[in-house]
Amino acid sequence: MIIINGLGVSEGIAMGKLSLRNINRPNISKMYIEDIDAEIERYFAAKNQAYKKLDEMYESALKHCGEREAELFEVHKMMIEDDDYQESILSLIKSEHHNAEYAVKATSGKFFDMFLNMDDDYMKSRAEDVRAISRMLVDSLIGGDIDGMKDIEPGSIVFAEDISPGEISKFKQRGAAGLIASAGSKNSHASILARVMGIPTIVGIGDGIKEEFCGKHVILDGSSGEIYIEPDEKTHKNFIIKIETTKNQNMQLQKYKGKESITSGGKKIDVYANMNNPSELSEILMSDAEGIGLFRTEFLYLGRDSYPSEEEQFQIYKNLGMNMNGKKVIVRTLDIGSDKQEKYMNFPKEENPALGYRGIRVCLNNPEIFKTQLRAIYRASEYGNFSIMFPMIISVDEIREVKKLVLDVKQELSEKGIKFNENVPLGVMIETPAAAILSSDLADEVQFFSIGTNDLTQYTLALDRQNSMVGNKFNSNSEAVIRFIEMIVKNAHAKNIPVGICGEMASDKDITEQLLNLGIDELSVSPKSVLAIRKNVISSNAK
Repeated sequence: MIIINGLGVSEGIAMGKLSLRNINRPNISKMYIEDIDAEIERYFAAKNQAYKKLDEMYESALKHCGEREAELFEVHKMMIEDDDYQESILSLIKSEHHNAEYAVKATSGKFFDMFLNMDDDYMKSRAEDVRAISRMLVDSLIGGDIDGMKDIEPGSIVFAEDISPGEISKFKQRGAAGLIASAGSKNSHASILARVMGIPTIVGIGDGIKEEFCGKHVILDGSSGEIYIEPDEKTHKNFIIKIETTKNQNMQLQKYKGKESITSGGKKIDVYANMNNPSELSEILMSDAEGIGLFRTEFLYLGRDSYPSEEEQFQIYKNLGMNMNGKKVIVRTLDIGSDKQEKYMNFPKEENPALGYRGIRVCLNNPEIFKTQLRAIYRASEYGNFSIMFPMIISVDEIREVKKLVLDVKQELSEKGIKFNENVPLGVMIETPAAAILSSDLADEVQFFSIGTNDLTQYTLALDRQNSMVGNKFNSNSEAVIRFIEMIVKNAHAKNIPVGICGEMASDKDITEQLLNLGIDELSVSPKSVLAIRKNVISSNAK
């Protein structure tokens, strides 16, 4: 038995035969091209194919991982369309008569070095993204099974020198039981995706895996970072016991189905599920969530060529409301901008999009788009138990402007004789320090709060949550964020309105008790976390 140590980045135990992923990438050499127009046409065909693949990766990540992780592929789509990047490639083809593969390779090297040498950490982190999209372009130009996926069998443990985020979805589709990489870090996009997809993964092992290990039985422990090559019988039995223990723990959670989420101290807590798109409805229903605490409607607008119509949205909301059978559905209005946008939206380029044109700012600047969504939601309110909340609020004036548009919509529907629920509760998503500080004033304007801890942490700590270089400092449980939550709850309860949490913090089983003691009334989590959080609630002493 050989034991190799690395960095466990996605917990879980995997057993299987070791598969060495061999990527036989051809050497990209410089060639002189006579027919420039034909080469440019070949390049654009490859670019369109790569863009389509990124769309597929986005949808897969959205389905298996959720919004935050899927956003990476939206960033890659924007980068592959970047004017400067594309102009560099086309210039080498037109002016130098280079073949498209070499033009992409040369441009990739230039942009990789440029990003890597920047002072800004966020821009430095884009260097690997340039390499990833360039690899996709070259793959599309060359064709064939050059990504080394063809021979990967279901149940195998795959070793690769390097793993890109896009390849995580492919490994999942191939049925890989576990992943090992020579390089990598805990906060890389690939590691994050592996965690969310539930693939046990170890990175940073260097040259520990030898070619002669291929085909041998391997055990991978994603928690400890240990890899066992041809484990002895005792080790194998110990891991079988660990796997069975985990299965039994998951089975034990099933007894919490159908139970109310009431603490031992007698406090009723609503445990809701987050939803990214309507295709997740069956999973939410199976999770036994007490409602939907966050429906991220922006995903109805992405991956398409135009804005969805009022009728299209109405049918989606109506179907959702009817299927939830009276359970609450909190709809977050359109939260596009930053790296969640499409070409048809025609947004300007921004130096710092996370602090720019996004969320309610877009909606208030485009009232007809906003009102189309509001009309669809209000029309659907006849068929379900809906609430509406608004993202990225930073002032009382903003929520008052929103409420004026809501009144306009209700008046329009009344004049047309369309039935709707007049009393749909309105809420604010508290995800900026400004909203937290103004929470007492905002509580006078709405019927509920929902704290988006992902962005609240980002803006409170001044840390870009997409930047892996500062990921070790991103801590929603920091004292600063906890004090904000405490203040928000206090101000809301003083005005008799409930407060929920819908960020990733809500799914952290280690801090459920702390959140309940702070006075949180609702927790909205991923469907797979509902029963585990309900168990924690029931065992809590919070009153």
